[in-house]
Amino acid sequence: MNLFNIFISAFLINNVVIMRFIALCPFIGMSTDEDKSVGMGLAVTFVTVLATCVTWPIYHFILEPLGLVFLELLVFILVIAALVQLVEYYLKKSVPGLYSSMGIYLALITTNCAILAVTLDNITENYNFIESIVYAFGVALGFLLSMLLLAGIRRRIRTSPIPAFLKGTPILFVCAGLLSIAFMGFSGLVK
Repeated sequence: MNLFNIFISAFLINNVVIMRFIALCPFIGMSTDEDKSVGMGLAVTFVTVLATCVTWPIYHFILEPLGLVFLELLVFILVIAALVQLVEYYLKKSVPGLYSSMGIYLALITTNCAILAVTLDNITENYNFIESIVYAFGVALGFLLSMLLLAGIRRRIRTSPIPAFLKGTPILFVCAGLLSIAFMGFSGLVK
C-alpha cells in the first residue's frame, strides 16, 4: 500500500472517531467551539505522531528482539503518558489560555484510546517506520477534522429548534451517527 493510500484511509475511510468510534470523550467534550477543537486536535496530532516515532523503534529494536512483546501495551501507555506531560507543560507555559480551557481533557489525552490504537495498529498492520508516521498523521488529522465538523454542527444546533428530549448529548450522538453515515461514502475511495 502506498503512502497516499495509507494517509487517505486513515484520514477519511477509517476515520478514528467517525468510523471507528474511538476517542469519543474528547470528541464530545472538546468540540464546543472551533478554537478548542483545533487546540485539542493539534495536541493530539503532536502526541500521536511523536508517540509513533518513539513506540515503533522501541517495539522493533527492543521489545521484539528481547522477546518482550507482551509488554507492548504497558510500554506504549507509559510513552504516551510521558509525551502528554510534555505537551501539558508546554501549553501551560506558552499558551495558558488554551491550557485552562482544555482543563481535564488535556490530561485525558493520556488515556485517549485513539493514540494507543494508532501505535498498536502500526504493529498489527506491519507498517515500516515511514508508513507508521504517515498513518499516525492521517489518523490525527482525521481526529482534528471530526472535531471541527462536530464543532461546526454544534454551533448550528445551538440556534436550531430541537425537541427537549434530544437536547444536549443525545443530539450530538445523532449528529455523530449521521456523520458516520456520510463518511461511509468514502469507503470506495481507495482500493
